[in-house]
Amino acid sequence: MPSYTVTIATGNQWFAGTDDYIYITLVGTEQCSERTLLDKPLYNDFERGAVDSYSVRVEENLGDIVLVKIEKRKYWMQDDWYCRYITVKTPSGDYVEFPCFRWLVDDKEVVLRDGRAHLPQDDKTSLVKQHRQKELETRRRTYRWKEWQPGFPMSIDASRHKDLPRDIQFDSEKGVDFVLNYSKAIENLFVNQFMHMFQSSWNDFADFERIFVRITNTISEYVMQHWKEDFMFGYQFLNGCNPVVIQKCTKLPDKFPVTHEMVSVSLERELTLEQEIEAGNVYIVDYKVLDGITPNGTDPCTLQYLAAPICLLYNNTQNKILPIAIQVQWCSDVFTDIYAITLDIFRIFWKIFTHFLKVFTRIFFVIFGGFSIKRLRNYLNCLTEGFANATGGGGHVQLVQKGVKSLTFRSLCFPDMIKIRGADSKEDLPTYFYRDDGYKVWEATKSFVSDVVCIYYTSDETVQADEEIQAFVKDVCSFGMQDFDQCEFPKSVKSREELIEYLTVIVFTASSQHAAVNFGQYDWCSWIPNAPSTMRKPPPNRKGLADVNLIIESLPDRGRSSWHLGAVWALSQYQENELYLGMYPDEHFIEKPVKEAMEKFRKQLAEITSSIKKRNEGKKLPYYNMSPDKIPNSVAV
Repeated sequence: MPSYTVTIATGNQWFAGTDDYIYITLVGTEQCSERTLLDKPLYNDFERGAVDSYSVRVEENLGDIVLVKIEKRKYWMQDDWYCRYITVKTPSGDYVEFPCFRWLVDDKEVVLRDGRAHLPQDDKTSLVKQHRQKELETRRRTYRWKEWQPGFPMSIDASRHKDLPRDIQFDSEKGVDFVLNYSKAIENLFVNQFMHMFQSSWNDFADFERIFVRITNTISEYVMQHWKEDFMFGYQFLNGCNPVVIQKCTKLPDKFPVTHEMVSVSLERELTLEQEIEAGNVYIVDYKVLDGITPNGTDPCTLQYLAAPICLLYNNTQNKILPIAIQVQWCSDVFTDIYAITLDIFRIFWKIFTHFLKVFTRIFFVIFGGFSIKRLRNYLNCLTEGFANATGGGGHVQLVQKGVKSLTFRSLCFPDMIKIRGADSKEDLPTYFYRDDGYKVWEATKSFVSDVVCIYYTSDETVQADEEIQAFVKDVCSFGMQDFDQCEFPKSVKSREELIEYLTVIVFTASSQHAAVNFGQYDWCSWIPNAPSTMRKPPPNRKGLADVNLIIESLPDRGRSSWHLGAVWALSQYQENELYLGMYPDEHFIEKPVKEAMEKFRKQLAEITSSIKKRNEGKKLPYYNMSPDKIPNSVAV
C-alpha cells in the first residue's frame, strides 16, 4: 500500500499552536487520498514552533500531488492555528512543498497548491484552474472595498481591528510591544509626575529639560542644544523626519510678497533675490494645504490653533540651507516685513505636516495591502499627536481630503518625486542624505523587483496576458483611488518595465519611505520646543508679537507634552524580532532563481548599509533613517 509522508510546520509566533483536530487530504492528478486525521487532541502535536510528520496511506498511487487540503475542526473550543508550510514525500522519494503561512480560524479549511509560481495563463489542468478561481472569489469576498470618508482613498471593509482577516492583523507581539514601549517611556521619562497638571503651562524652555533628560539620544541632545540656530532649522527639511516638502523656488507665490529689500542682508552672492531664484539658490517650504483646516477643541481652555505657514530658504555659499523669510499664515493681510516673524512660531506648525505625510504612506498601504481603516482612524486620532492635538476635532479628515488632491502616482516614484521638487542635484544640496540614500535603496529595490518579474514574465506580451495582474492594477485605480482625476494611477501595465516600476512603488513606499518619516520622530521631536505637537495660541498677525512669553504659552501644556514625548518614543522603537528589508523567512517562493535574487538583494542592501555607516562616522548629526538595516519590510507601527 503506497504511503506518503506529510510534514507540517507550525508558526513560532504567540498562540500559533492548536489543540484542535487537523485533517489532511492529498489531491493528485489521478485521484485523492481519504480525509485523514493527523492529530488527536492532547497529543501535543501542532505546538508553537513544532514540525510534525505523519504517514498517509492510500490504496493506489495518486499521481502528481498538485493540491493539499488542510482542515481544522474544533475540539472543545475554537483554537486558531498558524500553519507555516506542508511538505509531501511521495512513495518514489520526491518532495513537494506547499507554502501556507496563514492562520486557520474557527472550523476552517484551506486548499494549497505547490510552491512553484505559475501565471494564470500557464495553468493547464481544469483542477488547478478551478482552485485558482475559487481562491480569487474567496479573496474578493474577504477583501472588500469601503469608503470611510468622502474624498478618501478606499480601504478594506472593516470597522474594527478584530474584523480584519486574521492573516493581515498585526501579530499580538506588535500590539503588546507598542503598549510596553509607551509605558516604558512614561516610566523612564518620569513624565507621570506632570499628568495631574494636564492643562498648566510650562514656565520657560528650561522646564522642558525636566521631561527630556531621562532617555539619552545623541541626535535629540544635539537638537536641544542647537534648535534655535538657523542651520538646524534648515537642515531638518533635508534630513529630519519631514524631508519631503522642500522644493526649489522658481517663482514666489502670489500671496508671499517677499522683496529683495526684505532679505538682501541674508544673501551672499551679490545677486538680487530674483537672480538668486533664477540661479537655483532659493528653496521654499509651503504648507498651504493647512489653510482653512478646522483646529481641534471647542472649549476655550483647550482650544488649539493652526496656521498655513510658508518659508523661503537660501542655499548659501557654504551649502547650508537657511531661512530668510517666513509667513506664518496664509491670509488677505500679509506681512510686509516677513523675516521679522520668529522661527520659533513657525516650528509649532511644521511637525503637523510631517505626520500628514506619514498618514499618506499608510493610506497607500491601505490601498495596496488591505490595511484596516480602523487602524488608520486610530492613527489619525491617537498615534499622530500633531493630528490628535491640533486637528483631532475633524480637521484631520479635511486635511486628508485636501491632501489626496495632490497625491499622484508619479509623486510616489522616488526619483520622480525628488526631481519634481528640483532637489535632485547633489551639487546644489550635497548634504541631502535622505535623497542620496533613498536613491540607492530605490535602485536596489527596483533591481530586485526586476529580477523576480523577469523570472516569471518572459516578455511584455506575457504581462499583458496576465488577467489577474491587470485586474489588480485597474482595481487599485478605479476603487482604491476612486478614479480621482488628478491621481494618474495606471489602469493597466503594458510592459515588464511598467510592472517593475509599479511593484517598486509598492515595496518602497510601504517600507523605506515609511521608515524615513517614522523612526526619526524621537530624534527630532522629543525636544518639544523644536517640534511641538500643537499650538495653544493663535499665530501672530503682525511684527513684534512673537516674544518668549507668547511662544511658551503657545507650546503644548504639561500633560500634552508628556503624552507627546511618550508617544514619539514608542513610535520610534523597533520590534524585538523586527524583519528588515530583504529578510523573507516565509518562503512563499521555492524556486532557486528567486532565492538567488533575494540573496543578491540582501548583498546590495548590506553594501548600502555599510556605505551609510562609513559616511556617518564622526558626524554629530548622522543620518540613518534610510539605512536598510533600519527599514522594516513593511509598515510596522
